[in-house]
Amino acid sequence: MAPPRMRFARQVLLLQIGVVVLVVGVGFALVGWLLNTNLTDQYEQRALAVARSVAANPEIGDAVAAADSSGLVEIRAEAVRIRTGALFVVVTDRKGIRYAHPNPDEVGELVSTDFTQVVAGQEAANVEEGTLGYSARGKVPLRDHTGAIVGEVSVGFDATTIWDALLGLLAWCVAGLVAALALGVAGSALLNRLLKRRTLGLEPSELSELVQQREAVLHGIGEGVLAVDPAGRVSVCNDEAARLLGSAPTPGTPVSTLELPARIGEAVSDGSAVDNLIAVAGDRVLVATCRPVRRDDIDLGTVLTLRDRTDLETLTRELDSVHRLTDALRAQQHEFANRLHTLSGLLQTGHHNEAVDYLQALSTTPVVPLGPAAVPDPYLQAFVSAKSVAAAEKGVTLEVGEASWVPTKVVAPVEVTTVLGNLVDNAVEAARLGARRPARVELDLVADGSTLHVSVIDSGDGVPERLRETVFLEGVTTNDGPGHGLGLALTRQAARALGGDVRLADPGGPEHGAVFAANLPEVLA
Repeated sequence: MAPPRMRFARQVLLLQIGVVVLVVGVGFALVGWLLNTNLTDQYEQRALAVARSVAANPEIGDAVAAADSSGLVEIRAEAVRIRTGALFVVVTDRKGIRYAHPNPDEVGELVSTDFTQVVAGQEAANVEEGTLGYSARGKVPLRDHTGAIVGEVSVGFDATTIWDALLGLLAWCVAGLVAALALGVAGSALLNRLLKRRTLGLEPSELSELVQQREAVLHGIGEGVLAVDPAGRVSVCNDEAARLLGSAPTPGTPVSTLELPARIGEAVSDGSAVDNLIAVAGDRVLVATCRPVRRDDIDLGTVLTLRDRTDLETLTRELDSVHRLTDALRAQQHEFANRLHTLSGLLQTGHHNEAVDYLQALSTTPVVPLGPAAVPDPYLQAFVSAKSVAAAEKGVTLEVGEASWVPTKVVAPVEVTTVLGNLVDNAVEAARLGARRPARVELDLVADGSTLHVSVIDSGDGVPERLRETVFLEGVTTNDGPGHGLGLALTRQAARALGGDVRLADPGGPEHGAVFAANLPEVLA
């Protein structure tokens, strides 16, 4: 069995600590090298300065030139060594023979280091090993009172002094570097903790798998998903949401710039929970659910889910139309049955003259408000008959205009009755709630080739001025009750699906209420 892999956060922590240690180590080495170089150069320059001060005394140069036998050179050199704390002050002639040395036994002997460069007139500074060990030394030419080079002066400082000073400085550097290392490790640990918190303790492979799963879920489900962050910007929009809304907003797009249906836009901006909100987007009917998302009392935004209800809404409208036609036929059947029973009773009781008068009255009174010659289509006849009965129950009279004329038959009865039904229902409701009496609605139907023109006028109070530009938008209604605000939007959608349209021809005036007009092409034979 393979050993468990080290967690990514721990790998990052160890890598960061390793980098910090490496940087601190390289920095320490660089600082040590710079300090060593600077200290060595300082001691070399110090040795040169002392050597120059000794060589500047012409008495020492004259004494060396005269092969000093009085010990003047050694006395003067030893005095300088003691005052400056130098390891040695050596004076030689041009041949390298010592005239002064801390060790008297070395006086008169040849120096152990090269002197030819100095007696040639050049100064030298370096770290060399001599009879007294390693030292930082400076060498300068020795001249007599005439300026002639007669020897050299060599001054040296013990190299261990340099190293002691370097170690003292490095001790402070070590303390600072240890503090920097501790700070770096602490910072790495805090960064590691922040990384774990931000990633919820998940490994990169787990995060990658989560992203892949999220993409698969978002783009694989049949519902549209639109996520909005707390700042009101789109964070997620899957393919289905883009298809239903008719646009594909990129992440970061302000939701206020999207052309969302009014109801959906209001729900998202409020950030409140909404269930099964029906809205119209273009030619689609959508059911939206809005949910605010919070985690640990932190607002994470809003998630909007969208479902396409267009097909279901179409089937519902078709079923409503079928119900209207069925109600109309049932009303006609009931009316005919009543008249037949009346006629049967007159004949059975021997009132033949009254039966004849009753038949003549029936022959001159149409069953429905549409004359069979002007509008022979059975669907329109049945529809108007049913709506007349429904309107009468609400105290509203439904009349058909005298100019109505549809000589051909309807080939799209479901679509036509859907548009007519919504317009007539709205007009009946407006007339019922209006101040004018008697309450009435007038319906005009005119054929123009295969196009059916519809006009509906009511006796209501008309459309308020504030709603005239937005009356066909979903959610806009003059009725404060629940379940309103979709009728006209769906009516226009159904008309436009046929290639036609519905418009507000007249918002109303002192003589009448609102007038809505519709044109439905290719619905007549």
